[in-house]
Amino acid sequence: MKLYSICVMSLFCFGALAARPSSADKFRTYHSRSLSSTPLDIDDTTSKVWVWNKGDKKGESRMLFSTLDFSSGRNTFQALMLQTAPVLMLFPPTVGPGAKLDGQPIRFDFQSAQSAEEMHSWISRHLPPGPRPPLVRPFNYIGLITTTTLVLGLITFITLAKPYILPVIQNRNLWAGISLIAILLFTSGHMYNHIRKVPYVSGDGKGGITYFAGGFSNQFGMETQIVAAIYGLLSFATIALALKVPRMADPKSQQVAVFIWCSVILGMYSFLLSVFRTKSNGYPFWLPPF
Repeated sequence: MKLYSICVMSLFCFGALAARPSSADKFRTYHSRSLSSTPLDIDDTTSKVWVWNKGDKKGESRMLFSTLDFSSGRNTFQALMLQTAPVLMLFPPTVGPGAKLDGQPIRFDFQSAQSAEEMHSWISRHLPPGPRPPLVRPFNYIGLITTTTLVLGLITFITLAKPYILPVIQNRNLWAGISLIAILLFTSGHMYNHIRKVPYVSGDGKGGITYFAGGFSNQFGMETQIVAAIYGLLSFATIALALKVPRMADPKSQQVAVFIWCSVILGMYSFLLSVFRTKSNGYPFWLPPF
């Protein structure tokens, strides 16, 4: 269903006209002509209307679709008091089943982007009982060509870049580093900051800055970064003690390294426990020197 920027679309629904044979004959005339020639020109004193009928070959629904361009139907636009386009209007039957005495059209407003399914549902909902026009979308050749091109391009890229990308993807140190960074981010409360939109720091009421929020249910953005740095340094010190220090050939250098990394672990754990006590005065654990 195409929408034209200066086009008004009208849906004419003709009821069974048993009491008016001339109207029924007129509908059959237009219906038969629309089957043999599509679109169909209907000339009147005010406008030119293009009519077609594809969904109901036998005319059981007594329904015709038409489009009216502003340049051809200026008087019709004025008579219907239409100020904008496109506009979709449904004219119900005035006689027969589902007839309405006033014959006032029902208007579909294009307030935002509308899909063909929404428009089809609106038309079907306002039609009287009987056959409904089906919704048929044309085959999307552009989408097929685009998808095929993208798939072939992706396959070509993977084939050519595989010797260079595969060693990087299979690197254990790379995945270990990514995993460690993710663990540090999430254990330090990074997602909590995004969900709660916490402030970065806060004032202490004395002209200074507070980096740690009181209570275990509150935290600041800077606090998360400090805790993540503590966890990262503790992890690095533990990895160094487990992997790097045993490989040292010089015993004295090994002893110095053990002393340094153990001191780092002791100091960082002590500082971490002091942070917990800062957040809650009732925290029972502590470790010197902090």
